[in-house]
Amino acid sequence: MTETVSGKTAKAGAGLKLERIFSTEGVHPYDELTWERRDVVQTNWKTGVTVFEQRGVEYPDFWSVNASTIVTTKYFRGAVGTDAREWSLKQLIDRIVKTYTKAGVDHGYFASAADAEVFEHELTWLLVHQYFSFNSPVWFNVGTPSPQQVSACFILSVDDSMDSILNWYKEEGFIFKGGSGAGLNLSRIRSSKELLSSGGTASGPVSFMRGADASAGTIKSGGATRRAAKMVVLDVDHPDIEEFVMTKAREEDKIRALRDAGFDMDLGGADITSVQYQNANNSVRVNDAFMRAVEDGTEFGLRSRGTGEVIETVDARDLFRKISQAAWECADPGLQYDDTINDWHTNPETGRITASNPCSEYMSLDNSSCNLASLNLLKFLKDDDTFDAELFAKAVEFIITAMDISICFADFPTEAIGQTTVDYRQLGIGYANLGALLMAMGLGYDSDGGRAMAATITSLMTGTSYKRSAELAGIVGPYNGYARNAEAHKRVMRKHQAANDTVRTLGIADRQVHQLATQAWADVQEIGAANGFRNAQASVLAPTGTIGFMMDCDTTGIEPDFSLVKFKKLVGGGSMQIVNQTIPRALRKLGYVDEQVEAIVAYIAEHGHVIDAPSLKTEHYEVFDTAMGARALAPMGHVRMMAAAQPFLSGAISKTVNLPESATVEEIEDIYLQSWKLGLKATAVYRDNCKVGQPLATGKGDNKGEDSNASAAAVVTEAEPKVIEKIVYAPTRNRLPKSRIARTTSFTVGGAEGYMTSGAHEDGSLGEIFLKLGKQGSTLAGVMDAFSIAISIGLQYGVPLETFVSKYTNQRFEPAGLTDDADIRMAQSVMDYVFRRLALDYLPFETREGLGIYSADERQRYLETGSYEPVPETGNNAGELIEIDLAPVAETASVVETVEAPDAEEVAVAKPAPATAHTSAELLEQITGTAVDSPLCFTCGTKMRPAGSCYVCEGCGSTSGCS
Repeated sequence: MTETVSGKTAKAGAGLKLERIFSTEGVHPYDELTWERRDVVQTNWKTGVTVFEQRGVEYPDFWSVNASTIVTTKYFRGAVGTDAREWSLKQLIDRIVKTYTKAGVDHGYFASAADAEVFEHELTWLLVHQYFSFNSPVWFNVGTPSPQQVSACFILSVDDSMDSILNWYKEEGFIFKGGSGAGLNLSRIRSSKELLSSGGTASGPVSFMRGADASAGTIKSGGATRRAAKMVVLDVDHPDIEEFVMTKAREEDKIRALRDAGFDMDLGGADITSVQYQNANNSVRVNDAFMRAVEDGTEFGLRSRGTGEVIETVDARDLFRKISQAAWECADPGLQYDDTINDWHTNPETGRITASNPCSEYMSLDNSSCNLASLNLLKFLKDDDTFDAELFAKAVEFIITAMDISICFADFPTEAIGQTTVDYRQLGIGYANLGALLMAMGLGYDSDGGRAMAATITSLMTGTSYKRSAELAGIVGPYNGYARNAEAHKRVMRKHQAANDTVRTLGIADRQVHQLATQAWADVQEIGAANGFRNAQASVLAPTGTIGFMMDCDTTGIEPDFSLVKFKKLVGGGSMQIVNQTIPRALRKLGYVDEQVEAIVAYIAEHGHVIDAPSLKTEHYEVFDTAMGARALAPMGHVRMMAAAQPFLSGAISKTVNLPESATVEEIEDIYLQSWKLGLKATAVYRDNCKVGQPLATGKGDNKGEDSNASAAAVVTEAEPKVIEKIVYAPTRNRLPKSRIARTTSFTVGGAEGYMTSGAHEDGSLGEIFLKLGKQGSTLAGVMDAFSIAISIGLQYGVPLETFVSKYTNQRFEPAGLTDDADIRMAQSVMDYVFRRLALDYLPFETREGLGIYSADERQRYLETGSYEPVPETGNNAGELIEIDLAPVAETASVVETVEAPDAEEVAVAKPAPATAHTSAELLEQITGTAVDSPLCFTCGTKMRPAGSCYVCEGCGSTSGCS
């Protein structure tokens, strides 16, 4: 459906008069840039087969290879290899900008043709310079023969009737087909504890969730650009709330059982479709009454959907504990805070806000949609490392104007959604790169200064957006639903202004931003009182997954920096590990000279963190805290940052609070409770390694979040030097002879081919391995070489093979699946296969039995006789090995050194180990990088990274949900 502007005709000369800010008079934005041709080629990471190829594409020279690859593969339209295929970024941007400009002219937005040209040039300049980006559906659809859907976020509704429920399935399917996501609240559906008019018992909403989940999974499998993304919400007073809370936790138990039985239960695995509820995020909609009952420890009533009467009471704290326990087990459900959400609702006379989009940032009326755009904050950092608030505000004015224009020509998946969107014109301007901006300014993410800067920028963004919305209302009229909601809308504007007045600035940088924000909110009140507002909603903070990479952002949405070291794609293929480029700028801002900066950056490149970096002051550590790694942010640091920004957003924030695997249920309870008290609209959590559907988890047992100086001091105190009575031997390297017995094994794991060569000592014990996987010179081949060296050195220094086997078997990551080895039919990863094979080749039966590793003959013997009776060994244990138990070394951080006493008797003394001592497993982790609790990309196999409550691939831009 396509809108006309309510039949209004703009008065002559009444349109916007626009000032040229970014572009240059008389020069097209493209002509200011140096353009170059590139080849974009993508290959299947398993088979090496080329899956995409377009050569000679045109981009500005400052666009990264990553950005140009993602845009070419995802956003260029037309069949590859035909004349209809777009081949230049100019064509893509022109397709969007010219469509917006024409619609603005047709609908009376501009005072003159000259103003329309300024709008076109300014929007082009902002896009080509990566200052902002529209959401993905705009790039997919605008200016093409396809329906011109511009919205990424949808909210549906469902009533307590079979017609409505089946219609829900259909509408959701159409939205998924277009690559977007939807959410809805199921609380109108009668519970399984209520009767039907026929006398039978209702099925309840959870039963209908099964059908919707299966539908979403089927459509996802049909070849959409990304997984189906959906949100399912249930009110806390629904009689089926406990069943809803436990749905995904119970399914996670099933996933674990199936995994242990040998099924492929990884995210995207062949067997994961046998479990339910995996295509949705679940959220409980809690109200203030319930949260107060949790605080007071009182009972809470569950109410009939038909009559509203209480049909059951529960202990509020017990239910709250079950919610938190389920989230601890599987990350679902999150919480949405109903009274807070609706207290900031501009349209309560039309209806309550009952649900959100899949990532929880868009919260508005049922059957509505929102189009998004995000600014790259780092682009507005001036040379003196202060934020250019004036330039930022000017950019917001152009962008919010364009976003509103898009509703004039947009198409929608259903008539009801189209009508609501046209009548209320919900927009979702936001930003990315906050984490990088704060670091560059020398501000810690979890600091008062960092939060003050984030709050003032967010306030300025939303204040400027509503100011422009009020100006547009004076030109093309307020939104159709404004009249009936005018008082409520103005009340929310006053709430935003009051929140702005409470922000405590800490320095000149945020004070300058705050002054402009204060003036913007004053203008909102004045202009809005005269004209009304063009848009019911203006701002949200979305995950900015794919478009964040399009803008070459280091961080997405409101997220902190993910890690201090990242991978950069290179021209011609391959990638290299680099230190984030924001770090040198931050160090110079903090007063470090070039020599110190160089040394600190080199240290970060080697260690991945700043702890003990040369010349770096400990009070500056917080500036470089990240979401993962040795100085990971505390969970409440994420919550406090969201709380700083939330009062200045029309909608909410897409963000997940990351928790370590050691986090407790009580900690999750506290996060949910504090989020409510701090005024958040929604909260989601993720505890590391809580789900099976992930290839790796963060390393366990390492010194995360502690300074090694402090740790070493504690160790030295405990490990006082003393003489050990019995003779022990220092770790010495037992090298293999020049000529040794070796065996080479070819293998296939999940379609990936490799070779393993293992060399043995004269006594038959394993002494070295060599792994060949991937092409020579590739990153994978290099990692395998380094891994082989680390394991071989560990073996030669006396680390028992069984230690490596116990550590590396059952590790889960791609490639995984069927093998061509009769003894090991299924492997969860290459590492899992390699060490099972080594165990079978070099460990005695008694040791393997304790590890649960058997040959095919032994398993068959067990089926026939009930015993694994060992197959006779063939020399693996011909000699007796002296095994050094390294556990005491690890526990006391000391090493054993042999010294010669004056009486020529050999004794051993213990001395503190240097702070850099590592186990072989830790060395491997340094080589391969910190493991991240994220899925692999369905398209290219690259490890994805979190973006809000979704995941995004840095290799090809595919996302697990929102744009």
